[in-house]
Amino acid sequence: MAELSGKTLCQAFLEMAARRSDQVALREKEFGIWQSITWQQYREHVTHFALGLKAVGFSRGDHLAIISENCREWIYAELGAIALGGVTIGVYPTSPAPEVQYVVNHADAIFVVCEDQEQTDKILEVWDELPKLKKIIVIDMKGLRNYPKDNIISFQEIEVLGRKLAAENLGLFSSEVAQGRPEDVCIMIYTSGTTGKPKGAMINHKNIEATTLSTVKAIKPTVTDTVVSYLPLCHVAEKIFTLFLPIYVGFPVNFAESIATIQSDLREIAPTIFLGVPRIWEKLQSSIIINIKETSALQRWLYHRCMVIGRKRSELLLAGKPVGFGLKLLDTLAYWLIFRSLQNFIGLRKAHFCFSAAAKVSPEVLRFFHDIGVRVKEGYGMTECTGLSFIHMDDDIKLGTVGKAIDIIEFKISDQGELLKRGESIFVGYYKNEESSKAMIVDGWLHTGDVAVLDEDGHLKIVDRMKDIIITSGGKNIAPSEIENALTTSLYIKEAIVVGEGRNYLAALLQIDFDNVGKWAIDHDIPYTNFKNLSGLSQVVALIKEEVEVVNQQFARVENIRRFKLLTKELDHDDDEMTATMKIRRANVYKKFAAEIDEVYK
Repeated sequence: MAELSGKTLCQAFLEMAARRSDQVALREKEFGIWQSITWQQYREHVTHFALGLKAVGFSRGDHLAIISENCREWIYAELGAIALGGVTIGVYPTSPAPEVQYVVNHADAIFVVCEDQEQTDKILEVWDELPKLKKIIVIDMKGLRNYPKDNIISFQEIEVLGRKLAAENLGLFSSEVAQGRPEDVCIMIYTSGTTGKPKGAMINHKNIEATTLSTVKAIKPTVTDTVVSYLPLCHVAEKIFTLFLPIYVGFPVNFAESIATIQSDLREIAPTIFLGVPRIWEKLQSSIIINIKETSALQRWLYHRCMVIGRKRSELLLAGKPVGFGLKLLDTLAYWLIFRSLQNFIGLRKAHFCFSAAAKVSPEVLRFFHDIGVRVKEGYGMTECTGLSFIHMDDDIKLGTVGKAIDIIEFKISDQGELLKRGESIFVGYYKNEESSKAMIVDGWLHTGDVAVLDEDGHLKIVDRMKDIIITSGGKNIAPSEIENALTTSLYIKEAIVVGEGRNYLAALLQIDFDNVGKWAIDHDIPYTNFKNLSGLSQVVALIKEEVEVVNQQFARVENIRRFKLLTKELDHDDDEMTATMKIRRANVYKKFAAEIDEVYK
């Protein structure tokens, strides 16, 4: 591993800003036009926001919360607070007011940056329950003219105050940054809270540098690369690609308009590096297949012939075997006939590094992208180890695994099958939760809670969370996530929850993909009114039954889904059925849908 320099994130930022001052650092759309920010302008914004914070009373060790979609102001605020020796906390913009209140209050934030009126309203709704909060700093002040001025100040006003202080004391910002130490906690990332209240994982500068340098070595980014920022910046994976890597490597970041517009944004930006979560890869695959179904018979025939060629090529490459001259010729023809258009359609034709992380993804989904020439790699990490710890490196790709450890990570598998890790990237601990911290790190080893196995090639496979393993009445241990991933590869199934603890067979609660099933119903002249009505149609139940039977053929009989129930509502974050990162809160779902589960087993 590369030797750590001992620099803080902001010290590295100042060095990069000086080195690439007139080069583009950030791009963001305003009124439909992409606006560029140079590294020098980037530095000025961070400087002015930091000193503006100082002017209104932010001191070393204070905490700043941020509730916003990804944008330039988010990272100005984050780096500005860290430059002063503060700690930042991201709050998911989709979080309801009670969840916002819990995180902001638990984190002891004294200021909160809100994107707009919607996020400001959430804070004002719980203002009396946030005794330490002094002010709300608002990025977009639209609609806030009549709001209480005592509690609110605009982001722009903070920068104006900082500009004034910078003019009065030219060396103040650099002096503040110089005081930072590698062991200082600078970021708190709250876990998704699948089993209880979210916990604040404390991460210091040393953790960040260790992870970043090892990631650079593993994926080899350069200054000519470009990324798109669209996954929530509350999540450690997005921080790596939007904040950490750009500061250490120097490539520009493009902010997507929103996660809803990511497909059109990808076509415009054409990134060379792309991070996608399983849901995004499934959505991109689904969009291709749905669009192919709407083409002419000749185009569909051509697509299927090219996919056969693509499959042969990808199988050889994944096996580490050479592609013969004849197949290369056919593949080149397939590229110009079909694959190039498909890669352009999803915006990834220029991408040389594509990465799936944050949750398990079906190998068949990734195989589809390899077939069309987009070589997606899989990785694995945790908030508690500052993100990435395993990844497919170079051409050593083995689908169904998460690759090999980056060089900062030492690991072993316990007698119980649990993955244990240690290294410089392991977090400091949970904020105000010594008991959980001690349970997580024992004798220097981070207990991941993940069941893992190492294959004969040295690739790691994550089986499931230890707490999610199902033990049937016959004593069989079954990992539900593998079956759930296979089910959600269907165009028509959006969510799957496998059940069967203590039962004599497996069953599942399934949520249809409303858009795709709705289109299928229209194509088959089947009328429907809403989600509940569509899910209850006998034709839809028959359609899903066929999809389940296809998946059952991939698994041993004991792992087959014998019965299923279609949910009549979409699982929702607001209803506490999913986390902000769209992970299912199993305990809540089991409790809320207990009647449906019992009905399946009658």
